[in-house]
Amino acid sequence: MRPIFTLLLLGVLALPAFAQRPRSMEPEPAAKPATTTTNTKPAPKSVKAKYEGGVFGYRKTMEGMLMFDDENSRLLFKDKKPPKEISIPYAAINSAFADTQKQRPAAATVASHIPYGSLAGLIKTKVRYLTVQFEDPDSKVSGVTSFKIDKDVLDSILEALAEKTGMTKRGDIYVKKKTDEASKATP
Repeated sequence: MRPIFTLLLLGVLALPAFAQRPRSMEPEPAAKPATTTTNTKPAPKSVKAKYEGGVFGYRKTMEGMLMFDDENSRLLFKDKKPPKEISIPYAAINSAFADTQKQRPAAATVASHIPYGSLAGLIKTKVRYLTVQFEDPDSKVSGVTSFKIDKDVLDSILEALAEKTGMTKRGDIYVKKKTDEASKATP
């Protein structure tokens, strides 16, 4: 019985050494063309959205329309109940990205509190948000706001916003490169 234990112990000790061997790399794939095509539809001029907070001086949530106001170079949200509107200038937007969160519907929350309804607590839905980080150079106000948008148009809205604001894609988000006026000055 002792030789079996010794062989088993040697096998367990040799396993980590085998896992540490150098791995071979595959040759680099062929270079892809510089142009990329996206499968997103063109963005609509306005889309139904729900404001989820983030701009100082406005209620936490409002339902209305999110639209591109190209004439005034701004992203505009108009509440269903006038005259509330939120305006973020294109020049103030620093970054934007699509965010997904899992939330429990209200009906599932209610059903989870009744007897034999505990399985309803496991029901969750995915909610899509357009999250925008901004810093207004005139008022020095900055913040992060989000708009709940249907998944069908979220990608096209995000790409259109990135194009209008001059942002570039970095990973899954779009960012605007900061321009430093001091570095442009000549000594």
